[in-house]
Amino acid sequence: MKKIQTLGVHHITLTGADRQSSIDFWEGTLGMPFLFDQPNLDDPDEGHLYFDPGDGRLITIFTNEGRRPVHDRTPTDPGCVHHVAFEVDRAMFDQVIDRLEARGVGHSGVKDRGFMHSIYFKDPLGLLIELACYTFIPPRGSSHAEVMLEAHKLRVARGDNNILRAHLADACVMIVERSQGSLSEDRGARNPYA
Repeated sequence: MKKIQTLGVHHITLTGADRQSSIDFWEGTLGMPFLFDQPNLDDPDEGHLYFDPGDGRLITIFTNEGRRPVHDRTPTDPGCVHHVAFEVDRAMFDQVIDRLEARGVGHSGVKDRGFMHSIYFKDPLGLLIELACYTFIPPRGSSHAEVMLEAHKLRVARGDNNILRAHLADACVMIVERSQGSLSEDRGARNPYA
């Protein structure tokens, strides 16, 4: 038996209400360019809208003009989607609360997760949306995932409950030292001010 190796999220498809409310949220609120639409090829009574969440991949929405937005929380039973998270940069993250409040949208406020900051709110259909901003930049040639893996190992070795900024900083140093050569025989920390 062999694994099926994935390369990333191809797309996520959500059930929306009508076409215009979907466009108003995904493009008009979250700024995702509306790329194209076509009929849902499995259900001719539905539309299928395609949006770019910012990384060139796709968020797609099934629409039906007979469906109306509801404001209840979507189910969180086992097997259901709990929330969908989108990355924003620091400058945008600092504006999220004001921009949600300008629309009258309730939110969680900023949640500090150690490796990221998050703000949660519901879309017009009750789906929980998270806007997240990493608290670190991975070393060049590395990825957020690589830093997180190393930070997790440090967290466990140090007996800490969750990933802290110190784990991230130390993980970045380890990755740079592992991936970038140096003429120094000893790359340990020094104090030139002593």
